[in-house]
Amino acid sequence: MNFPVFPLAIAAVVLLVFLYFFPISLWVTAIFSGVRVSLFQLAFMRVRKVPPSLIVNSLITSTKAGLQLTANDLETHFLAGGNVPSVIKALISADKANIPLSFKQATAIDLAGRNVFEAVTTSVNPKVINTPSVAAVSQDGIQLIVIARVTVRANIAQLVGGAGEETILARVGEGIVSTIGSSKSHKEVLENPDKISKVVLAKGLDAGTAFEILSIDIADVDIGENIGAKLQTDQASADLRVAEARAEERRAMAVAMEQENRAKTQDAKARVVEAEAEIPKAIAEAFRSGNLGVMDYYKMRNVQADTEMRDSIANPGGSGSGSIKPGREEGRQS
Repeated sequence: MNFPVFPLAIAAVVLLVFLYFFPISLWVTAIFSGVRVSLFQLAFMRVRKVPPSLIVNSLITSTKAGLQLTANDLETHFLAGGNVPSVIKALISADKANIPLSFKQATAIDLAGRNVFEAVTTSVNPKVINTPSVAAVSQDGIQLIVIARVTVRANIAQLVGGAGEETILARVGEGIVSTIGSSKSHKEVLENPDKISKVVLAKGLDAGTAFEILSIDIADVDIGENIGAKLQTDQASADLRVAEARAEERRAMAVAMEQENRAKTQDAKARVVEAEAEIPKAIAEAFRSGNLGVMDYYKMRNVQADTEMRDSIANPGGSGSGSIKPGREEGRQS
């Protein structure tokens, strides 16, 4: 007896295709779980490349938790690129914690790239953010290094479009620097470190962010360098270099002026020597012209000798005043 193998194979393939597009077991599970979904909806999910098991299981979970959702809502969010199980978990957690969170808000947060379940968890259990070391200088010039702990919880209404943790840390650091900078002495900050947290917390630093700041606690305050003294030292060193440069400029000008005066002195001496060289010529000319007699010449010599004697008495060891010695021409004239 021959069995029709080919028709049986075709029938098996048809059955498999039918069961793929019409997952009867999944449909039965949904019916017994109280979820109303038709076989044609499951088949259309296959056509739209939406996994029916993901939608049905998420719908069963939300229905058992008391959420009123439809298969179309979950399918639309999946096609938009969202994470359906994460949204369902977030909605269930928010409902149990009495946190107002609608399906529209949850899907918007998820599509914005944030972990909506983590956001709900942070809203229920606030987390602590440790700031990096913030260095600030008080008015007396002493540097203080502060580490703060910021306790925040998620602000569901601001998760879409709100700033993240980096903005919170930057604003807290700015508030710490401003508060310490307005303190007259670093001792005030060391005596009352809670002053920083009170002032910073009162500024409303969580505005426009995805978090709500619950508290700001100062974990550590250390004394750094004496910035004021260092700045004064640097300024004094700079002033000293400027003064030295100006003194060197004045010294160079004085040296140049001294050299110039020496040159003028040498020039004046040269002119005096040149003028003295003309005296014997003038005397000889006076003899030749008859304007100077022998007796007049000897009287002049006597006066010169007296002058040289007085100079030698007044200035022992010094050279006398310049004497006039007659030349050969004068000797012949005499």
